[in-house]
Amino acid sequence: DPITDPINDPTGSNYYVRILSTIDRELLKPNASVALHKHSNALVDVLPPEADSSIMMLTSDQKPDVMYADIGGMDIQKQEVREAVELPLTHFELYKQIGIDPPRGVLMYGPPGCGKTMLAKAVAHHTTAAFIRVVGSEFVQKYLGEGPRMVRDVFRLAKENAPAIIFIDEIDAIATKRFDAQTGADREVQRILLELLNQMDGFDQNVNVKV
Repeated sequence: DPITDPINDPTGSNYYVRILSTIDRELLKPNASVALHKHSNALVDVLPPEADSSIMMLTSDQKPDVMYADIGGMDIQKQEVREAVELPLTHFELYKQIGIDPPRGVLMYGPPGCGKTMLAKAVAHHTTAAFIRVVGSEFVQKYLGEGPRMVRDVFRLAKENAPAIIFIDEIDAIATKRFDAQTGADREVQRILLELLNQMDGFDQNVNVKV
């Protein structure tokens, strides 16, 4: 029975560490977060999965108090968002009866202050869904691999609290046009975008989560 295991630290380095005999080996799974002894680097604990602190989630009892009536104009946009996001969350069985897959999400665009965030909050108010908000620039972290990990954390949190709405504000910070990246920072931004697309494409339609 081996007493060492490979780990990956936030800087991207990989190395083997000693595992204490008191550790439950069943908890040692890929991508698990662990605690290491500060002197010997021995693995002393397996940490529970937690979402990043920059990810804000409001549960159904803390839902936003913004209603559609509070948003002036945008009648067409309100109707489109209700059909694409609210209806699949509140009446998913209708889509099953018709035999079509509901939209995975919507992309709202416009100048600052035009009501994009308010519209997302209004949808959350009119459903029992948890509202998970994260700013796109928060995905761009100091260490390589942290951004894609945050994306996975957001979708894992949404699955665990389904039905849920994931609202990514200022997504243009990561959703740039694909190009031949020359720097490590550019490549990391592209990896974040690819992870986001991968999470959306691989999402189970039966899980009530909208982006």
